Amino acid sequence: MSSIASPTVRSAAVPLIVVIVAGCIVAAIGNGVRTSFGLFTLPMTADLGMSREAYGMAMAIQNLAWGITQPFAGAFADRYGTARTVAAGAVIYALGVVLMAYSQSSMMLNLTAGIITGVGIAICSFSVVMQAFGRSVPPEKRSFIFGIATAASSFGQFIFAPIGQGFINAFGWQTALVYLGMILLLVVPLSAALRGRTEAAPGQADLPFFTALQKAWTFKSYRLLVIGFFVCGFHLAFINVHMPAFLVQCGLTPEVGSWSIAVIGLFNIAGSLLSGYLGGRMPKQILLASIYLARAVAIALFMLFPVTEVTAYMFAGAMGLLWLSTVPPTAGLVTVFFGARYMGMLYGIAFLSHQIGSFVGVWLGGYVFDVTGSYNLVWYLGVLLGLASAAVHLPIREMAAPLFRGPAPQPAE
Repeated sequence: MSSIASPTVRSAAVPLIVVIVAGCIVAAIGNGVRTSFGLFTLPMTADLGMSREAYGMAMAIQNLAWGITQPFAGAFADRYGTARTVAAGAVIYALGVVLMAYSQSSMMLNLTAGIITGVGIAICSFSVVMQAFGRSVPPEKRSFIFGIATAASSFGQFIFAPIGQGFINAFGWQTALVYLGMILLLVVPLSAALRGRTEAAPGQADLPFFTALQKAWTFKSYRLLVIGFFVCGFHLAFINVHMPAFLVQCGLTPEVGSWSIAVIGLFNIAGSLLSGYLGGRMPKQILLASIYLARAVAIALFMLFPVTEVTAYMFAGAMGLLWLSTVPPTAGLVTVFFGARYMGMLYGIAFLSHQIGSFVGVWLGGYVFDVTGSYNLVWYLGVLLGLASAAVHLPIREMAAPLFRGPAPQPAE
């Protein structure tokens, strides 16, 4: 196994522990607010007279806007620094969430909750935070550090699910969204600790955006990784947005839905840390195939048994262990393939595939429910896609892409 080291440009005045702590808080806030949007499905559609498909479409556009923006946000942070990227993203994200509270039509919701919020999420996402982590630690520790960042984002999901539901119960969904937007502005001062950018390593090519992308796409293992990541997005977005409503349809309370999302976040802390640990000690592609296979089994078992409060929490716990556990080995493989210099941009391309899957999962969930009155078809599709993704990851080889080698550094005279 080989990887490409990359020197960094990072302020010596910012200790590594400060970078990690600040980055983890940023990841927790950003992901926590985003994962609370499923709690707004029922109150918003009821008050605004929208269909589930209309709300699902706004969330689907959000995921697609996030995915399209992510490679450019990563490339910008690679070139010009993480701090200014994250701060700008937080302002855009907060603006989108606040404007979402005043969106009275599906068209406005597509703009505010969809495009503006999606772009903001991309620019201050934990993917950008992981760039700061990736350039600051040695290659052999990156997988574990990526696991820490992912676990932090999951902790945000755990704490913001009950916070979001509490805001809705106490103040109504509109005020709840305004409060969540205000919380997002805390990211702006925290971003200062992430300042710095990544330089190309000696012996590594320094390529323009589209040249790097073209060369990367010729590498078979990268193509397979990108294709498989589609399924992760499909699973996460469908469950996050539609599971609370699905549980209400099964006769459970909205609080069970919110706590199920929280349980996913709680268990994913352990799952992400374990994935980051294992990613440094076993082939990452085998780890990813195992995760997708386990997801397929968990969803199949959930559909086989009656849905009760107990089975809902059991499924949430199982999915939580597998939730974002794909991220550390996926990001780790990108750095193995191409080095830390291109992580932001090329992981962003993989993440675009993830977000296309998210778009399909969110939209299809709403469409199938409106047509059939049930989410069952999408659950079954999730099983099949999990099996397919497990198969796609098996041929991946954990090795550096030769096309990203530059001229060998010349010895000093």
